[in-house]
Amino acid sequence: MDSKIIVLDDDPTGSQTVHSCLLLTRWDVDTLREALADAAPLFFVLTNTRGMSAERAAAVTREVCRNLKQALKGTRINPILVSRSDSTLRGHYPVETDVIGEELGPFDAHFLVPAFFEGGRVTRDSVHYLKVDGREVPVHETEFARDSIFGYRHSHLPDYVEEKTRGRIPAARVERILLADLRRGVLARLLALQDNICAVVDAEAPEDLASFASDIRMAVSQGRRFLFRSAASLLTALAQLPPQPVAPEAMGRFTRQGRPGAVIVGSHVAKSSRQLAHLLAEPGVTDVEVDVGRLPAERATVLANVLKQVERGFAAGQTAVVYTSRQERQFPDQAARLAFGEEVSGLLMDVVRNLPAEIGFLISKGGITSNDVLSDALCLRTARVLGQVAPGCSVVRCPAGHPRFPDLPVVIFPGNVGEDETLAVVYRRFAEIKD
Repeated sequence: MDSKIIVLDDDPTGSQTVHSCLLLTRWDVDTLREALADAAPLFFVLTNTRGMSAERAAAVTREVCRNLKQALKGTRINPILVSRSDSTLRGHYPVETDVIGEELGPFDAHFLVPAFFEGGRVTRDSVHYLKVDGREVPVHETEFARDSIFGYRHSHLPDYVEEKTRGRIPAARVERILLADLRRGVLARLLALQDNICAVVDAEAPEDLASFASDIRMAVSQGRRFLFRSAASLLTALAQLPPQPVAPEAMGRFTRQGRPGAVIVGSHVAKSSRQLAHLLAEPGVTDVEVDVGRLPAERATVLANVLKQVERGFAAGQTAVVYTSRQERQFPDQAARLAFGEEVSGLLMDVVRNLPAEIGFLISKGGITSNDVLSDALCLRTARVLGQVAPGCSVVRCPAGHPRFPDLPVVIFPGNVGEDETLAVVYRRFAEIKD
């Protein structure tokens, strides 16, 4: 049997540690078969479920699984299934893993592996940490735990599991795979797991996940069936890819004819706002703010004004930085927040569709924003990852036959990734501005 890592990604940022693989924005049976036949050891199905209600997320996940089951028929592929989500523990857990288990199970175990080294996330003694200004902070003490949709109270992963499953999986029943276990080897323990037991996995360095992945591959080769809920770093360990073909510092070679580009900033986390401030201080950029407070009533006027500023800047050789106004809005409920988010994203996608056709590059800041750019604004059925331009920031390219933006390089830049200056660094690389 051949192995293939199949990733259901709840936004398009899970490819942020790999290269040369396909991202699918469609999941019909034919597209899935195309990805299964691809030479890369893994591929991603971009479900965008983090931007949906739990009910809609479950329905989309179920559709993908049923189509995947059909696409796998007649193949000799033993898939390794990963539900990739945010390394700060925001997402529809256990909704998505429950559906995958129902449709593609039974599994012997499902694992939570949120470590994401490129983003400063590590897990030690089953506690998940985020590095902030060089200090490790338990994630429940960060802004991410206060997310109005995906908030949580626990950084200790067994307690997080109990909280999110509303007691269905008690913390005491969660298997804990600690650093010392990984370094001794856990193959025998993996082979003993059964009944889709939940296990949480430590990791504070790539070597920890490399060891874990090696034991996983051995267990899978012996017939064990596992499901993973993980961040991106586990995928690096499972895929065992060589270094990416083009170095991050050389990604500017993909800029079309050295022309200015465009940057779309939809993410609202504090880190994104700090990164935006650094970018706006760079040479060669023009500031285009979208006043979301005027939506939806004045949508047509807002869109026309934004496009006029973008075109004026491009004509002057400037890269337009289009960003949503930064003030925090309050909503009566989750449904209202999601609906407004879709309204804002719809406007940003109209901006992308109408960017000057000659732009040299496009940087999309924010996971859900990036998903909508690829699937909606650019109408890409599939895209291949070229690699990363900075840690955690993937680059894909529009196909040569794209009707408006042939060969356009597009950066997928997650909201919670990078240092304060990273967005500016990525811009400089594509604009080929030397330090």
